[in-house]
Amino acid sequence: MAEKLKIFLTTARFENYISALNALGAQPCFDGPEKCDGLLLPGGGDVNPRRYGQENAGSAGIDDGLDERELAAVKLFAGLGRPVLGICRGCQVLNVAFGGTLLQDIPDHRRVMGTDALHPVVTRDDMLRGLYGERFTVNSAHHQAVDVPGTGLRAVQWADDGVIEAIRHDTLPILGVQWHPERLRTPTDGWLLISRWLTDAAERKGNR
Repeated sequence: MAEKLKIFLTTARFENYISALNALGAQPCFDGPEKCDGLLLPGGGDVNPRRYGQENAGSAGIDDGLDERELAAVKLFAGLGRPVLGICRGCQVLNVAFGGTLLQDIPDHRRVMGTDALHPVVTRDDMLRGLYGERFTVNSAHHQAVDVPGTGLRAVQWADDGVIEAIRHDTLPILGVQWHPERLRTPTDGWLLISRWLTDAAERKGNR
């Protein structure tokens, strides 16, 4: 029997991420990242704006220790050429890791009374279009977003108000989405689609 793919997570707080990886036959791991096949960066609080050369202008929930761990993990997996998927905060961490900046406080993308905002996006990326179509509805629960993409990263998806909703690396298997696929329920299950991208990329990288 083939060994399970190991996907590194920086926190065990979110059961839905863990369940999705288990459903795909992957093993979530919380230590030994250098031995893992891929990296999943989940949502959470804001990255310290000092990490991208700005003063605090609305950032909250800052955890410098988590910033350090996640930025180091991105550097490790990028250096090894292994796939990385960033969700919400994870997308922002990816951008900061490659030298990009963030918009610290934007309107109309937050949760309202515990419910995600819903809005359409337009996609200019063949892989994401293949999964979800060129235009579809996503869910938002954030007040920050990518501003200037980092080195090697490009914006590939936008909301109608111009907010960047997804980024990809030009040469590495690195993808970040600003929305929450783990809470996006579609006829084909939006979360399984994008998490399968991560496990498939890990399999290709490891020649499994």
